[in-house]
Amino acid sequence: ELYARIFDIGREEHDMLDSSAISDIDGEKRSASDECPCIRFPMDKGIAGYVATTGKTLNILDAYSDSRFNRDIDQKTGYKTKTLLCMPIMIQGSVIGVVQMINKKNGHFTKSDEESFETFAVYCGLALHHASLYDRIRRSEQKCKVSLEVLSYHASCTDEEYERMRACPLPDNIPNLERFEYSPWDVSNELKPTYVLYMFLDLANLDPLYANRFDMECLMRFILTVRKNYRNVPYHNWSHAFSVAHSIYTVIKQTKNGFSPNDCIALFVACLCHDLDHRGKTNAFMVKSASALASIYSTSTMERHHFNQTVTILQSENLNIFKHYSSKEYRQMLDEIRHCILATDLALFFDNRPKLERIVDTTDFTWRNREHFRRLQSIAMTSADLCAMYKPWQVQQEIVSTIMDEFWEEGDEEKRQGLQPQSLMDRSLAHELPKNQVNFIKSICLPCYSLMARILPETTPMLNGAKSNLQRWQELADEALQKTQTNRIATTSTDDMSKSSLISPANKNGQPASS
Repeated sequence: ELYARIFDIGREEHDMLDSSAISDIDGEKRSASDECPCIRFPMDKGIAGYVATTGKTLNILDAYSDSRFNRDIDQKTGYKTKTLLCMPIMIQGSVIGVVQMINKKNGHFTKSDEESFETFAVYCGLALHHASLYDRIRRSEQKCKVSLEVLSYHASCTDEEYERMRACPLPDNIPNLERFEYSPWDVSNELKPTYVLYMFLDLANLDPLYANRFDMECLMRFILTVRKNYRNVPYHNWSHAFSVAHSIYTVIKQTKNGFSPNDCIALFVACLCHDLDHRGKTNAFMVKSASALASIYSTSTMERHHFNQTVTILQSENLNIFKHYSSKEYRQMLDEIRHCILATDLALFFDNRPKLERIVDTTDFTWRNREHFRRLQSIAMTSADLCAMYKPWQVQQEIVSTIMDEFWEEGDEEKRQGLQPQSLMDRSLAHELPKNQVNFIKSICLPCYSLMARILPETTPMLNGAKSNLQRWQELADEALQKTQTNRIATTSTDDMSKSSLISPANKNGQPASS
């Protein structure tokens, strides 16, 4: 007869537990009948106990002649133990279990048996270790699921918020809403959700049959929940999301484009959700500060988080605005939204723009070409994300001020952490703002809006607005430079006069002193 049994090495207090009530590590009571049949004994008793505490292998030729042998087991089972080979199961230098073979058919266990059994013990160790890791992962996933359910409840809109929005009549028409120079920041926070609903339904009604796929209550709750999941940071907040969604709405409404109703909804929802749960910090800061998000998403850190938050909201109860889509349509919609949100990472813009320019320069842009269409989607998202750059000058100044408040807060935090912020984030270099704006508009905004205007000529007002603001920033930059140069000349003149006085001091009669 040949038997092999694995003894798990648990915590010492397990030895004191009643076998009728075994608790797991989370305190969940389980009946012993739910476990595999087992016999429990203290770790310091028997051959298995000795091996567990010492980590040594034992090859026993006659079990009953060895004082360490625990006869209680045989008495309980009615089995007669003769020869015995017992070996520890090790993981990272620690004993996690003991494996034992008893009663070799012919003779006693040899050195060769020990070597073979050692290999078996190694595999047992790996299996136990992996099983333990899997169990931890499974439990962690369940805990995360519970936590998400709790967070989802508190992060979703309330019935009171929904009733207030439902009581607000949906306007038949909103004057000037489709104009590029319209300022979405002038809309009150209370009215913004209603305006979002108006724009969403207007886009969906581009195909009357398409609009019937959306449930009004679900739409309202989704919009209110999205608003609730934007943090109260200076710039990347609900007002910014509203402005970006409005910008893409004007692009779609003002241009003769090849966007399908589904494309329009994907772009609009992506713009509305593109900065969900933004912490007011850049991707670079997340990486430099070794944030948890940076460890999860190594590239486009915040953009991937924004998309993940979007999916989390859509998966919440009564918030899936695409619930009437087929599984295939839903997957396609999420893929479009994901692509659009990731495109708001400016690091991707520098790769995407020249490729789309080559397409426009060398071939005819075709809406039905998947690559052409995807690259235009990306550029359109960037143009909407930077919409403050083409708004009227007064609006432009106000929004840039809030952007800089957020940037400078990041720079201050970097300094507190002993990091060196970029010059753009350094509050002590605030006087360089006009010059920085000139560089930003020249290097990013104008190339973006120029390309948009080549493909969608009706978006030329975006380009003209950016050019107009560039001129104003250039004037301020020139004034700042002139002021700096004047101060430098004045300082130099003062220094020269001081040096002259030191070199040729006057005597009592007012004449230069002789050498």
